[in-house]
Amino acid sequence: MTTASTQSHAIASPDELRKQLLLDPDVAFLNHGSFGATPEPVFEAYQSWQRELERQPVRFVQRRQEELLDEARGHLARYLNAGESDLTFVTNATSGLNVIARSLPMQPGEEILTTNLEYGALDYTWVHLCRKAGARYVSQEISVPFTSPEQVVEELWAGVTERTRAIFLCHMTSATAAILPVEAICARAREAGILTIIDGAHVPGHLPLDLEALGADIYAGNLHKWLCAPKGAAFLHVRPEHHDWVESLTISWGWREGHTFVTRNQQQGTRDVSAFLAVPDAIVFQEAHGWESIRERCHEMLRSLRERMHARLGTTPLYDDDQGWYRQMAVITLPDGDHSGLQDRLLFDHNVEVPLTGHGDMTFVRVSVQGYTSEAELERFEKALYVELGM
Repeated sequence: MTTASTQSHAIASPDELRKQLLLDPDVAFLNHGSFGATPEPVFEAYQSWQRELERQPVRFVQRRQEELLDEARGHLARYLNAGESDLTFVTNATSGLNVIARSLPMQPGEEILTTNLEYGALDYTWVHLCRKAGARYVSQEISVPFTSPEQVVEELWAGVTERTRAIFLCHMTSATAAILPVEAICARAREAGILTIIDGAHVPGHLPLDLEALGADIYAGNLHKWLCAPKGAAFLHVRPEHHDWVESLTISWGWREGHTFVTRNQQQGTRDVSAFLAVPDAIVFQEAHGWESIRERCHEMLRSLRERMHARLGTTPLYDDDQGWYRQMAVITLPDGDHSGLQDRLLFDHNVEVPLTGHGDMTFVRVSVQGYTSEAELERFEKALYVELGM
């Protein structure tokens, strides 16, 4: 449908974008990184697909659905610079990575190497499945504060052994919001014959993502976060040489004779695929509003906020501003102390939605600055935090 395609390519202001979102206007929403927010034109396209499904369910599911999914997947493939046959829609990055973890043939004694920075839900996935296979999930310590991308690569690589079956890590971590040097890690792993599996939950729509250039064997990313597609839209990308061993979470009609990686994962029985079909609208919406320039504006707003808040709080930043560690989402280190209940107080007493995260004995506030975020909202958050910290 791509209803947003008629809009101009002007750079939209925060106020203009906020008017096109369904977010509560009274709340400073600085937690876009958790679940995203969908612009109204994209949401309308999503609901239009749902209505078409309800008007003629048999026609939609049996006669239209596969062709529509192929078209949407093709649009996404061009956006990601990926082959259409190497890409499938999934409901979220965790589901896509579960497809991989459950499919990967692991032998007793083999190791899946990761870091101590990963998303907890995927840690649970790998621990459970490694235990069933008699394999090991090895978490390599990465030092913080971060000093250089090379530091991350070398500290991770110190955990590689002759038993390393695969390397699994986030492109951008959830708790620290740090962008990890996955391209360098993937290149080194390819030379060593080690499979790379990348969790890109926070990346599509946030960072320029060229899957061909990145070189990961497996990559899963959410589209309902920074790309602003409807909830339940994500993708799984698998390089062609790995298609044969990648199965699917549900065995259904996609497993007919002659099945492929795409059919196994795309033909999953009766389900609402409307979120997938609205993904092209989300891509077009951002293109029509000058999103590359919006990302730069958001980064500068966040950089300035971090600089003045770390100075006021007297805390050490987890990473600096000139190594490419973050773009529109970053953490601000809080002073030592008991911060229990702080996130709720910021919301219920100050109308500021922002999450607290942690790593080791450090506590952070993780701030997302999206195109609709205004300087006034950042100032409201800043003042509210100082009030709650008694400063």
